[in-house]
Amino acid sequence: MNVCVFLSAADLDERYTRPAREFAERLGKAGHTLVWGGSDVGLMKVVADGVQEAGGRLLGVSVDFLAAKARPGADEMVIAADLAERKRLLLEKADAVVIMVGGTGTLDEATEILELKKHGRTDKPVVLLNTAGFYDGLRQQFRRMDEEGFLPRPLAELMFFAEEPADALAHLERSPAAC
Repeated sequence: MNVCVFLSAADLDERYTRPAREFAERLGKAGHTLVWGGSDVGLMKVVADGVQEAGGRLLGVSVDFLAAKARPGADEMVIAADLAERKRLLLEKADAVVIMVGGTGTLDEATEILELKKHGRTDKPVVLLNTAGFYDGLRQQFRRMDEEGFLPRPLAELMFFAEEPADALAHLERSPAAC
C-alpha cells in the first residue's frame, strides 16, 4: 500500500517525533511505501528514516523551489513545478492518507483530500493522527461542522481519528479502499 503522509518539515519536540517514528517503523515493517513531500529535514526526515530503516520504500514528491532539501537515496523522487502539482501528485500516487502534526501546509493538504472525499472524487481512507492532542481543536471544529449540517457526508466517512500510530495503520490496513 502507498501511504501518503502529510506532515511538518520542522524540527519538533520528542512528543511529536517519537509517535511519527513509531508509525514510520510500523509502515516499513509491514512492507508499505511512504509517499511524502520528499524533504530530508525535520519531521519529514524522521518519518522517511523510520520507513527506510524498517525496510519500506520511499516515494518522494518535492517541489522545484525545495529540491535542494529533497532526500537523497529515496527509491523514487519526483520534482513538481509548484505546490498545486505536488499535492495532486502526492494524492495520485497514494492509496491512503495519514495527516500528522504540521503547520499551514499540512492543513492545506488535509483540507484538499477532505474536499475531494466530501464530493465523492476519491474514496481513499484518511486518518488524522492526533499526536499529543495536537488536533483536538480541529476535531472539535469538524464535529461541529458535522452536527450543524455543514458536511454533506458524515464525518466518520471522511476521516478516522487515531490517537496512536498502531491504530492509524490498523485502520488503513482494514480499509478495502486502500488495498
